[in-house]
Amino acid sequence: MRIGVIGGGAWGTALAQVAAHRGEPVLLWAREGEVVAAINATHENPLFLPGVPLSHDVTATGSLGALAGCTALLVVVPTQHVRGVLAETAVGDTPLVLCAKGIEAGTQMLIGEVASQVHPRAPIAVLSGPTFAHEVAAGLPTAVTLACADAALGARLAERLAGPALRPYLSSDVVGAEIGGAVKNVLAIACGVVEGAGLGQNARAALIARGFAEMTRFGLARGGRAETLTGLSGLGDLVLTCSSTSSRNFSLGVGLGQGMAAGDLLANKLSVAEGAFTAPVLQAAARAAGVDMPVVDAVCALLEGAPVGEVVGALLARPLRAENGV
Repeated sequence: MRIGVIGGGAWGTALAQVAAHRGEPVLLWAREGEVVAAINATHENPLFLPGVPLSHDVTATGSLGALAGCTALLVVVPTQHVRGVLAETAVGDTPLVLCAKGIEAGTQMLIGEVASQVHPRAPIAVLSGPTFAHEVAAGLPTAVTLACADAALGARLAERLAGPALRPYLSSDVVGAEIGGAVKNVLAIACGVVEGAGLGQNARAALIARGFAEMTRFGLARGGRAETLTGLSGLGDLVLTCSSTSSRNFSLGVGLGQGMAAGDLLANKLSVAEGAFTAPVLQAAARAAGVDMPVVDAVCALLEGAPVGEVVGALLARPLRAENGV
């Protein structure tokens, strides 16, 4: 199985490094010419993953057509660009492993739904879980969910991607794995706000728990399974991204909590905080499904410029209710 990686950011580069650990060639597509040149000349991605030496078995290209010889493609571009990039890529029946986390604006479609619409013959898998790119690239222990409806294909992909420090756990719940990854990005912004505004550890713990309840409600409504959401791609990823400034979404929330404007915080085009784009789409999708997600509503209000104190006060003033699971 020859792996191609579509996306030369930090996560795409880290996954290329993982896929090359057995000395098998991996081809990485990057839009940025300087990334392609640097990887091929110096075996490093100084723009997105500086200081990490890459395997000589990782080569880069700026041509999507060069991926034609790959037998599996990892799709690691930002969510809102997945449709456009896949439309330019000849895929046919090549398996697509979706590694971005989000929901498409306008359509409210999960990435797997987008990929299947663009390439109906391509089998779909989802790789998701608690993964900071710099740790994965450095070979630190990491476990992920690999979800695929085709059990045999999922097993082959897991065998190919597994390494000394990366352990995939198989699932057939593609929808649940996608929803966990998308929703946790929004909740991480909320937890960052708690940090930035100095609201305390009690507030963060409560927010993680109630946010997870929202994730579960929405996931079940969209056809995901509860056990997937309590696993690595749901709760596991939520815990990671709600507790570290290595999370771009958490860092965005810290800035919002400190009173900075969302537009200023999002001006750095090299670092995409997917939760900022997912939040309003998730809010609309939840309302369409009749799912109550007050934390997500709060994040949307903060991104639109509402004062932190006002938003927090509104959350705390909601009517009292029983804690009945989700």
